[in-house]
Amino acid sequence: MAAQTMSVFRSKINRNSESYQRNLLQMQDKIKELEGKQKEALFQGEAKYLERTKKAGRLLARERIELLLDQDSPFMELLPFAGWGMDGFGTGGTIVAGIGFVSGRLCMLNSNIGTIKGGAVDYATLQKGLRIGEIARDNHLPMINMVESAGANLPDQAKIFNYGGANFREITRRSQAGIPTISVVFGSSTAGGAYIPGMSDYAIFVKDEAKVFLAGPPLVRMATNEITDEESLGGARMHSTISGVSDYMAEDEMDAIRLAREIVAQLHEPEEVHRQSAKEPLYDKEEILGVVSADVRIPFDQRELIARIVDGSEFSEFKPLYGATLITGYAHIDGYRIGILANNGVLFSEAANKGAQFIQLCNQNDTPLLFLQNITGFMVGKKYEEEGIIKNGAKLINAVSNSTVPAITIITGASYGAGNYAMCGRAYSPRFLFTYPQSRIAVMGPDQLAGVMQTIGRAAAEKSGIQYDEEQGKQMAGYMVKEAEKQSNAWYASGQLWDDGVIDPRDTRNYLKLCLQVIHRTEIKGAEGFGVFRM
Repeated sequence: MAAQTMSVFRSKINRNSESYQRNLLQMQDKIKELEGKQKEALFQGEAKYLERTKKAGRLLARERIELLLDQDSPFMELLPFAGWGMDGFGTGGTIVAGIGFVSGRLCMLNSNIGTIKGGAVDYATLQKGLRIGEIARDNHLPMINMVESAGANLPDQAKIFNYGGANFREITRRSQAGIPTISVVFGSSTAGGAYIPGMSDYAIFVKDEAKVFLAGPPLVRMATNEITDEESLGGARMHSTISGVSDYMAEDEMDAIRLAREIVAQLHEPEEVHRQSAKEPLYDKEEILGVVSADVRIPFDQRELIARIVDGSEFSEFKPLYGATLITGYAHIDGYRIGILANNGVLFSEAANKGAQFIQLCNQNDTPLLFLQNITGFMVGKKYEEEGIIKNGAKLINAVSNSTVPAITIITGASYGAGNYAMCGRAYSPRFLFTYPQSRIAVMGPDQLAGVMQTIGRAAAEKSGIQYDEEQGKQMAGYMVKEAEKQSNAWYASGQLWDDGVIDPRDTRNYLKLCLQVIHRTEIKGAEGFGVFRM
């Protein structure tokens, strides 16, 4: 098939301008902040536990992933900041998770960090586990669990118990759908940690190291008066020769990794989807830091970003003269065709209608979607209400809700109010959602929120016949701005698992390339119909 010809976008930025240079410096500061948070996420326990593990000749969680992956292949870590700012075991929780190539096949990797609380599962870790299971299911990715877990963190049991069962349920549902789970048990795995290999399609136990049981010797003795030891109760040899919970007994950790790679090599791999030859963008990715606004209140032309992430900087814009605050059009990334919707201002009725039509077209021609969010919401006011902003906004949300082609969302700036919904926010199940480090996500901007609350306070005072305390109102507004800023920044959002990771904007193309390889493991099939569009 001949490659389609598209228009090349001609950049209009001036790299020598004062505004570009100022923005570049501000974004570089955001990148330094991101790098600091990434170092936090690399934490694998206190030095004494790491040294003890090394002395025992055992590998750390990230080392197991590194050895399992194909040499020099990419690894896209997911949810590295889960739990940031929460009361728990720290940034990232007690698992390292992401997507990479094993024996030439894309797999989801999930490695327990046994050097933090014995790999026990806190609330953030559980939610992270559920999300990576969802990604594996939606994209038909085999799951490889590197297991070393003490099960649920008991002080968190009230928050974990009910939701924790979903992890086990999903292993079996993925298996039913032909998506296998391979568990490699490297250490002690008790209670909930024991169910993971027990419910997997393949289980590998490391000799003399794997200890798998629902209850350890002390609890067994307390419950039944039976005296036993860990090895005879749940060791690798017992499970490999007597119980049958283990399918393979590895001689050591390296042998276990070899066996896992051998199993993956035998799995069925979907046929590769045809794609055209990839071309690098015409513009330097480093310029993205000067293009994307460090201050989300300052607009920028998302076409300049698109030109630095798509093949050949070629973009075929759809309806360029209509609904100008929403950019829509087709491009290729790494040879894969994609439909792009990018905010270039507040959503008016025309932009919402254009977006709904474009999503319908992408479903008609089975084209995945990329949403680039930088949105303060829908336009408000008497004129716009009379023009039907509610029903027109509802059309766009309807189209997003019922679209069945895979979607990827990147929050490049603000993500406020119903604009988040219309541009495929977390609640609308994009296959992947990433954010930039300066991004904001909330019902509305901090200043707007404080202003609204002051207005409500004045109205309430007037209704009650009392004088509104302006000074107190100003102090309260200041407090609300600070709280809103704290709870709408990228780190808070990522800590709450509202995204799959905060990324360096310069890495956008690399993330999208791997995401597109992943989503093409499944059939790309558009919706055959949509809900009723209120006309």
